[in-house]
Formats: sequence, C-alpha cells, structure tokens
Amino acid sequence: MPRVRVHQHVNPLAPFYRFAPPPLEVENVFANPQSPLFLDIGSGRGRFLLKMAEIEPERNFLGVEIREPLVVEANRLAGEYNLTNLHYEFCNASFALDEFLKNLPANHLQTVTIQFSDPWYKNKHAKRRMVTGDLVATIIEHLGISGEIFVQTDVDFLAEEMFAILRANASLNEIEIAENPFPVKTEREKSVEERSLPIYRRLFKKNSDLKS
Repeated sequence: MPRVRVHQHVNPLAPFYRFAPPPLEVENVFANPQSPLFLDIGSGRGRFLLKMAEIEPERNFLGVEIREPLVVEANRLAGEYNLTNLHYEFCNASFALDEFLKNLPANHLQTVTIQFSDPWYKNKHAKRRMVTGDLVATIIEHLGISGEIFVQTDVDFLAEEMFAILRANASLNEIEIAENPFPVKTEREKSVEERSLPIYRRLFKKNSDLKS
C-alpha cells in the first residue's frame, strides 16, 4: 500500500478539529486492559509506537494524532502485526485530551511522550503550539504516581518554551537527560541525528506524594 499523504501542518484551532472523541475504554481496545499505559501525544505515522509495542508486550501503547488518515493507516498496520497492545485515536490533544481520558483507571497511565511537535514558527501562530499549561495540567491529572513525561524537539526556542511550561508546574520534578530513554527512535529523531544536529530533551516525573 502506498504511503498515506497528508498535510504536514494542521491548525488545531480550526473548527473541524474542535471535537471530543468518545472517552477511551481500555477494555475495548486492548487485549490486556490492566497493563500499564504508554501515551504518545502527536503520534504521527505511528512507527515509534509500532516498534515499542513489539518490543514491550507487557505495556499498552496509545497514540493520539490530529491527522485522521494517519490514524487509520497506523491502526491498519497494528492489525497486520497482530499487536493487541497498540491503538491509535483521532484526537486533538490540545482541545479534547481530558475528555478522552476521563474514564481511565487511576494509576493506569505511566508514561507520556511528546516528540517533535509542530513548532509553528510565526509568532501569530504561537497559540497553535501543543504544549500549554492546560495540556500539562490534563496530563498530570491522569498520570499515575511517579509517572513520567518525556519531551524532545530539535527546535531550540520551542524546547525552552515547553520546558519552561512543564517546569512551572509544581507537580513535576525535572530530570536533565542527554539521550532518548527508550529503545526506539522516531523517524524525525533519526533524521536529525544523521545530520548531526542537536536535539533538546527533558524528562519530568510526577511527584510521588501526589494522587493520580
């Protein structure tokens, strides 16, 4: 099957994308719904999670993506590979992540990744950037005790902005890291490293004395 072609940039503020998908019911999408959940926000073509799900069958992997054709194609591949611990959802995380995760069992979500999100370079488009204080608050609300948020980008100003937003939340502890802590790299990550360009990474851990 040919590679699905989609627009690289999608405006999350456009009326078409301001909708809430049905709340996630883990028992309906995963063979072992009790397994800890790994969430990739902005999963793109889904190849990162596809490989992670193969390597770590003891975890469930969920990708949310705003470009619906990519979600359809990613779920098709997950089915071809018979990965019952992998699912993708058409969802505008900036608008509807809280509603989508509202039925998630406590302490179920253990890991969240935000990797190479759209930087929206122009100042007039800054409101379209994914990482905001509201999004971080939503993630923390659903994140399990001692859960982790991994963020990486190759855009320096975006790194500073995202890290500052996450750092400002008292529920998180910041951990400086130089390498991707996972055994799989995204397509973008591999491309940037092949050109010997910098990647800015941070790990944030939810305070263990907070409730999920």
